[in-house]
Formats: sequence, structure tokens, C-alpha cells
Amino acid sequence: MTEPATGVMDAIPLDLEKPDERSDAAWGAVFSLALGTFGLVTAEFLPASLLTPIAHDLGITEGAAGQAVTATAIIGAISAPTMAIITKRVDRRIVMWGLTLLLILSNVLAAVAWSLPVLLVARVVLGIALGGFWSMSAALTMRLVPSHLLPRAMSIILTGVSAATVSAAPIGAYVGDIWGWRTAFMIAAVVAALTLLVQLVTIPRLPPVGVASFRSLLDVARRPMIRIALLVVVLVASGHFAGFTYVRAFLEKVPALDIETISLVLLAFGIGGFFGNIAGGFLAERSLKAAVALAPLLIAIAAISLLVLGTSTVASAIAVTLWGFAFGAVPVGLQTWLVRAAPDQAESAGGLMVATFQVAIAAGAIFGGLLVDNAGVASAFAYSGAATLLAAVTVFLLGPKRETGTA
Repeated sequence: MTEPATGVMDAIPLDLEKPDERSDAAWGAVFSLALGTFGLVTAEFLPASLLTPIAHDLGITEGAAGQAVTATAIIGAISAPTMAIITKRVDRRIVMWGLTLLLILSNVLAAVAWSLPVLLVARVVLGIALGGFWSMSAALTMRLVPSHLLPRAMSIILTGVSAATVSAAPIGAYVGDIWGWRTAFMIAAVVAALTLLVQLVTIPRLPPVGVASFRSLLDVARRPMIRIALLVVVLVASGHFAGFTYVRAFLEKVPALDIETISLVLLAFGIGGFFGNIAGGFLAERSLKAAVALAPLLIAIAAISLLVLGTSTVASAIAVTLWGFAFGAVPVGLQTWLVRAAPDQAESAGGLMVATFQVAIAAGAIFGGLLVDNAGVASAFAYSGAATLLAAVTVFLLGPKRETGTA
């Protein structure tokens, strides 16, 4: 996901039918899930802010180092739809503890990695934790609070995503410059360890409910409007990660910014994403087509602006901030579209989006790496602009037919 990275938290896995509703709210457990989202998103975002020193230290190209993002995305795409099936007879709190333990292991492995293969193994472990967590966290939340408190509980969990989006990249870049990139991953491991301690204390017993299946996923995937929505997901996610994975390299080479300025620009990206998420929800309530189309259009404008005006520090900072704002709005509109296109299979539609998003992240990172190594860093941003512009056009032409978002 990074995984991303924000909207996927609403995806509800297939192993939940209709458990008994709680009469009281387990707010401590909800808070522990918010810590989990913060740790996972932080770990997913770190390579983007540490790509240059990682590549230099391991003696590899920046394009090769960028495949740390690819490894996480590929495994996350596999883990998301299969975790509930693999663990269908295991208490859900034990599953969550195990996923957090994998997050710790991933960060420690990354911190001590002495070669690209070891780094990739670390990111594979992260992918398992990431995909599994996204596919199960919303269903766990439904069992931790009464139904009327679910929106409040989900908003608390999503603050972990927002906090990581704002802080992970700039703090990672700053810490990496002062103490080295390995220290950034060790700090992430400590945060994950604290998260595990909170989860051990707060998450109650949650016996598995129901039996997971792939059949509903396949049924939903056959619907024409779902296919169009997933195509847009692929274009937007691959376009974003093909460029943003290499944003530090671009800022170092084109406007030639120092590390302090890059950290501030990345902070602006995160803050932009926070407000973009709010704006995306506001717009989606009024015009779903506009919400889904405007976000990739703004990413395209930002990418093109970097190509044309990237030598200017101010222009680059504004473009990256706009990019963050636009990408923050992406998950809200896309997931609303998918759910409304399959209201009778909303859980499957959400799970399908998680897997597709992760595959698209991998594709974008791979293609972006090839472009960076063979045609220069600017070429990755050219693809970002083209892919996201195509996504916006696709939505305008084939997207939701009515303002209510009904397919």
C-alpha cells in the first residue's frame, strides 16, 4: 500500500457472518488496532523516503531498491484474500498477535539486511502482515463495539493511517540522514513491539465465525462495472507508485534539494493526504463520479507539473503537496464506487479492491524501477501522469452513471 496505503480499512473479510453483538465497547482493543495501522503504514512507506541511502549501502541501483515496495505489494495481494481461509479455525486475537509479530520481524530483518535478497525477505514478511491485517481488521472492529459505535471505532483506527501518512516519510528521511536508514527501521520495530504489548493486554477472545470462500470474490469480479472500477484502481495505484516510490531521487536530482527540505516536502505530502481524505469523503457524498475522477486527474497534473516545472523548489513542493492531497482522496471514492456497484456483495467487493490495489502497487513499482534504471527518474513521472490521466478519462466515460453513484 502502502499499502497503501487509507480506504482499504473498510474492507470486511469473508470469514464473518453474524456474530453476537457486544453490549459494551472494547476501546482499548480498538486503540491497539489503530496502533497496528500506524505501524504497518509506517513500515510500508519507509522505503520511499530511504531509497537513496538503502541503494548506496547495499550497492544496488535505486530501481532495484524500489522493488522492496514490489515485494510487499505482491505478497499483500496474496495474503489479503487468503488469510481468513488459512486461519479459519484460529482465534482472531491470536491471528492479530501473529500479524503484529510478523511486522516486528520484518522491521528487524530490514534493519540488519546486508543484501537485496535479505531486504526483500523482510518486505515479504511485511506483505503477509499487511494483507492479513487489512483483510481482517474491520471485521474485528465489528466484534469489539456495539453496531451504533462502529463508525466512531473505525474513525479511531483510521487515525493510525492518517498519522503514519503524515509522519512516516519525513521522519524516516530525517532519521535516516542523522542516524542511518537502519535506525529508522529499528525505531519502527520498537513501535511495533509496543503495539503487540497493548494488543496482548486489550484484545479479548474472538473465536472464528463462519467459513471463508473464494466463490463470492469470483462472482463479484464478473460484473462489468466492477471490472471498470478495478481497471481504474490498477491505473491509479500503478501510476502513483511508479512515480512516488522515486520521489526522493527526483527531488535530489532535479530541483537538487537537501535532505532537510526533502523531509519538509514529504511532510507536506502527508498533510495534503490527510486533508485529501476528508475532501474526498465530502465530495463523494455529493458527486461520486466527480470524486473518483478528480483525484487521479489532480495526480496527473502534479506529475506533469514536476516534469515541466520540477527545477523550481517552490513548484516541486506545491506539486508534491497536490499529489498527496489527490492520493488521499483516492480510496474514499473508489471504495464507495465498488460497494455501490455490488451492494449485495459489498464485503467481497472491498476484499477484491485490496488485492487489486496491492497488485497494482507491485506493477507500478516494477515498471517505475525499469524506467528509472533505463530512461531516468523523470520517465517514471511521465508514466504516472499518463496512467492517472487515463484513469480520470475512464471514469468520466464509463464510471458511475448517476450522481448517487449507482452503477
